Amino acid sequence: MNQKNLQLEASEVEEVKIFGTQNGINVIESPIKTRILSLLKDEGLNGSDIVVLTGKSKSTISAHLKDLIKEDIVDYKPDPVDGRRKIFYIKSRYLGTISRESELEKDMDDYLKKQVTSSTDPFKFYKYILRTIRVSLMEEGVNIDPILHDAGFKVGQTFNDQLKNPVTENLLENVAQFWEDNNLGRMVVESLDPLTIRVYDCFECATLPIIGRSACAFDSGILEAIFSAHFNQEIEADEIKCYAKGDEYCCFKINRLQTLR
Repeated sequence: MNQKNLQLEASEVEEVKIFGTQNGINVIESPIKTRILSLLKDEGLNGSDIVVLTGKSKSTISAHLKDLIKEDIVDYKPDPVDGRRKIFYIKSRYLGTISRESELEKDMDDYLKKQVTSSTDPFKFYKYILRTIRVSLMEEGVNIDPILHDAGFKVGQTFNDQLKNPVTENLLENVAQFWEDNNLGRMVVESLDPLTIRVYDCFECATLPIIGRSACAFDSGILEAIFSAHFNQEIEADEIKCYAKGDEYCCFKINRLQTLR
């Protein structure tokens, strides 16, 4: 059992979760179901583990799992260790969350007055507009980070042929130049082992309000696509620092997870 699953924050459990299935968008509001889905987001779990982690009865968890399977969000497979048990996992696409609390309205008003109305640079103007759209969604409690991450991953896959180089240092130079050429920020390599990258003046989050969490899902997606292809391994671009957390720059640690087939 992954100890990471034991450290769910209350806010994460209370959020309304949005999933995309073959039958359309599905919104999950049940606190127990959202807790189950939070537990399953990193890896599959068997029913006994879910019962222990939620503190709910076996019959309650069984009923909710049946609903989630029926709603085409969760599926199961045989436990490789014990074939009598099932491993439950999320099969649908996680689109984001809706939170019922927001404190961004004043920030939005100030930002529109100080930045958008005074901009004469077309690039900055569209940057401000994108920022305004994202903060507007945040103000309504909508978190679209999973969608931004998927979009970034597709961008990374698209440009990988132009950037790839078998030598890691050369690839990093290409990626840094790509970031600069496309006004995504200024990239600096902090360390090669572990591979750690800083981004200053980050396009995605430098103008966001401080929200207390990392906000560069799009950038993370790009980096994961590029370095997954480079190392032939599944990569996690873990954002350990971010302007949106109050840091002076964004910082991504490139973690190797498993070899790609």
